[in-house]
Amino acid sequence: MSPQWTDAMLRLTLRGGTVYYLQHRDLSSAEPHYFVVLNLDPLGDDVLVLAMASSKVTSVRNRSRNLPPETLVEISPTEYADFTLQSIVDCNHRFRVTRQELLQKLQAGLAWEKIPLSAEILAKLRRGMLASSLIEEDIKDLLR
Repeated sequence: MSPQWTDAMLRLTLRGGTVYYLQHRDLSSAEPHYFVVLNLDPLGDDVLVLAMASSKVTSVRNRSRNLPPETLVEISPTEYADFTLQSIVDCNHRFRVTRQELLQKLQAGLAWEKIPLSAEILAKLRRGMLASSLIEEDIKDLLR
């Protein structure tokens, strides 16, 4: 049985490295994806900065071939147990949601909390986003 999400529960569980499985309004795909919270202080920030994982490793690498290699972070199923396939996070693209939007998705059963990422992988994702010339400075400020 899934938990009954409240603002208090979200505040207890929301951290950098928290992973949610959800569909985001900025994606054309109706399928949910894995999103990682990257903020240093997600409870104090107005917006949550999310990075999305994709199992289409070759496609993501090809799309981002002219960008710094550290902006692409591969994650294997041995590094993150909720992944069944080799996955990649393109740190040149960020997604944003408010805590309220996330809470509403959780309450409606449109988002699910997954096991958090390790501190090591989270650090790689933050470094990747900070290294990207495509990420706005105000977003980077939330990761420093």
